[in-house]
Amino acid sequence: MSPELPASRITSDEGTISASHAVDESSTRALAVEVRGLHKSYDGVQAVDGIDFVIRQGEIFALLGPNGAGKTTTVEILEGYRSRDSGEVRVLGCDPRHQRSLLKSRIGIVLQSTGVDPYLTVHETVTMYAGLYHHPRPVDEVIDLVGLGAKRGERVIRLSGGQRRRVDMALALAGDPELLFLDEPTTGFDPSARREAWDAVKNLASLGKTVLLTTHYMDEAQYLADRVAVMAGGRMVAEGPPSTLGSRDLATVRVRFRPPAGALLPVGFSGGAGPDGFVEVAVEDAVSDLYRLLHWAVEEGVPLEGLEVKRPSLEDVYLSLTGSAEEGANLTRPVRRAAGGKGAG
Repeated sequence: MSPELPASRITSDEGTISASHAVDESSTRALAVEVRGLHKSYDGVQAVDGIDFVIRQGEIFALLGPNGAGKTTTVEILEGYRSRDSGEVRVLGCDPRHQRSLLKSRIGIVLQSTGVDPYLTVHETVTMYAGLYHHPRPVDEVIDLVGLGAKRGERVIRLSGGQRRRVDMALALAGDPELLFLDEPTTGFDPSARREAWDAVKNLASLGKTVLLTTHYMDEAQYLADRVAVMAGGRMVAEGPPSTLGSRDLATVRVRFRPPAGALLPVGFSGGAGPDGFVEVAVEDAVSDLYRLLHWAVEEGVPLEGLEVKRPSLEDVYLSLTGSAEEGANLTRPVRRAAGGKGAG
């Protein structure tokens, strides 16, 4: 792999930071993807407007954003299918614009749908694709890896939606790629099929494969990704581990419950009830304040119907970030990088 690009600098109204500090310095893993100052426009409209991010080898990285945010353009540039206007891009040490022939055998791409002969068996299908590579991964090993060992002799047309998606992953793995691109891998799946696909992706991570995932499902990103980046308006508006994205781990805790009518609540919980009878209050010290509430309820014999303790979910943070950016409020902000996480960038 060629040397990493020199550390660039990201400038904002809040000052200038070195992009080299965006990477978790405790990590020793090499970079699979490095993007600095990437720009791409169509007819004068900026689809990608100067984004910076890195993905380390062995990491599952989720790229989120509404339609038109620039996700597809960014991924196609990384895959080598679209040229950039400016900026620096390295994928497995190669420039995908100028070295695509060197990169093709080292990456695998799983599109939203893949056209395969439905009357071939799973084994026949994977064998056919493996024959296109100089150094393919053993076919039976690939089939077992995606969890289709019991279906290797089954025709594709007889497989469930989740199982067909596993076939798509098997085809992308046939050439034993180092980096896998997954485009909306579970769109239209029922919950059971989605879980099957998630298990297959986790298996890839266990092999040390690097995965770049695009998805509209927040629970999918939460479950699979080591790090998440949110794009809106062509810019990166937040990046970090799912648990700390947008500082959600530091957000105010809210307690919600429905007390009996006329109950005299303890100090700090006496906010007015809503139309549904529920009281919802923000607490400063979640542990001690919740202890006070529960101690009072036990002592007074008062039921706390529907008791919930919550912080903003990943979906709440996503909607806040993308909604603000679409309105133009966040377009001049620097990337907010959450602390911690595997290979944080």
